[in-house]
Amino acid sequence: MSRAQMMKSFVRLLILVQVAAALAGPVAAELSMDYYGMTCPFAEYIVRNVVGEALMKDPTLAASLLRLHFHDCFVQGCDASVLLNSTDGNTAEKDAQANKSLRGFEVIDSIKEALEAQCPGVVSCADVLALAARDSVFMARGPYYPVPLGRRDGTRSVDSDTFLALPPPIKNVTVLIEIFDKVGLDVHDMVALSGGHTLGIAHCASFKARLQAETETLDGSLAKSLGSVCKGGDSGTAPFDRTSTRFDGVYYRELTSRRGLLSSDQTLFESPETKEIVSTFAMNPDYFFYSFMQGMQKMGQINLKEGDEGEIRKTCWVINS
Repeated sequence: MSRAQMMKSFVRLLILVQVAAALAGPVAAELSMDYYGMTCPFAEYIVRNVVGEALMKDPTLAASLLRLHFHDCFVQGCDASVLLNSTDGNTAEKDAQANKSLRGFEVIDSIKEALEAQCPGVVSCADVLALAARDSVFMARGPYYPVPLGRRDGTRSVDSDTFLALPPPIKNVTVLIEIFDKVGLDVHDMVALSGGHTLGIAHCASFKARLQAETETLDGSLAKSLGSVCKGGDSGTAPFDRTSTRFDGVYYRELTSRRGLLSSDQTLFESPETKEIVSTFAMNPDYFFYSFMQGMQKMGQINLKEGDEGEIRKTCWVINS
């Protein structure tokens, strides 16, 4: 990249951050941009450093860390409940069927270990998830957005809480709208946040039914390719779009060509409630970036535990004794 291109990218980043900060929705009372300014001033640097090292070794982890934040916030709010291990007599969220393919736990553990060494008992695992997701998006060439901090960690994690809370891969727009609406996210947020699927892969179990039941909305060449993938069983994988380790607008362009991997992806283009938004994002990636930033800021404040609620876990996979 030339110096001129680097400067253009930097200016574009500054504009996006300033716009997002200026137009972001109201921040929950206990959250602030400088929450750890006095107690752990290098917290964001530590998170960014560990995430950067992890992505250099495995770029696919960007999708995994973003997905961890999604799956955390949609169940009991953004309280790091997805990180807790199961115990005798209780199956935790991370072991629920919908979360079986989650990855990146070891990266979160490394971040928390580094933070505890620098400022013990200060930074919550919930804030770590929010920051790691943001940094993963940015390092995958996506937008950099402000993340207000001050979340506290929950003490409940039950697999059954995931059953109706997480958006399933086979549902239509009507069901998806209901799921997002329950956590305060509107239709525009839903389509923008679905763009997180510009990163990552899905297993055959999540899309094989689409090969038989949705032939009219599935590109023929993609159907043939996916059919070959699924011959190896449900463990076979396929990328959400052709640039699966880069955060961009290709996901939406794929939908307009009927190359959406999951039913819940393609339905966004096939449904009148959301088709125009998909087309707009496909034509204007910068607008998608802006909308994604807005959606992430709203999602990151779902059902927060603040102040005296929750705790600051010493280790992210177990509540404090």
